[in-house]
Amino acid sequence: MKLLLALVSIVVIPVLFFAAYRAFAFQKEKRSIRNRRFERLKDLIMRLEKKKTIRAAEIEKYAADRRTRESTYRLLKKFDKTGLFPAAFLTIEKGAESTLANWLEFPTELDAVPDEMEHLKRVDIDVFGEKGYYHVYKFRVNEPHKAAKKGWMIGAAGPYFEDSKPYDVATGTFSRLNKLDEITPEEEVKWIQKNLKPRKKV
Repeated sequence: MKLLLALVSIVVIPVLFFAAYRAFAFQKEKRSIRNRRFERLKDLIMRLEKKKTIRAAEIEKYAADRRTRESTYRLLKKFDKTGLFPAAFLTIEKGAESTLANWLEFPTELDAVPDEMEHLKRVDIDVFGEKGYYHVYKFRVNEPHKAAKKGWMIGAAGPYFEDSKPYDVATGTFSRLNKLDEITPEEEVKWIQKNLKPRKKV
């Protein structure tokens, strides 16, 4: 019995220790990402909170940057100032790009915002009996990121619907980090819808 307990301890304790370490490391990374995202928008947040005058032209740089585009829209919505958001970026396609970029930044995914992203196509798909669609993108990162050697990869944001609005939450945003030449946009979207089973966010 003592031998059995010793063997169990040898196996179980390291596993529990590793799981605890991973959970701690993940939470630390999440805090780090939150801090980075706050820093990107800090000046705008402070000015909005202090009710300072902001011109539409000043929002352009935040909307043009895929890292801050989605957060900027949501921030302006919170302060009832979405009228300042540039019309050129007030589309589902532009919102989906920012959503995917921010998702990829998480340490459990690509662990970086892509250095380059390009829209590939819209893919229509049935979403539990409703006509939905995804926007599919190719993206890549530069050295020294470990995924740089993969070149262009593929990912998608969705599902969206005919009554969706820019910056609606896309519950099926995902990428398996497959290389572009290994999978089609249609195959990626079908995999996401089949395996993640995302629905419309109500």
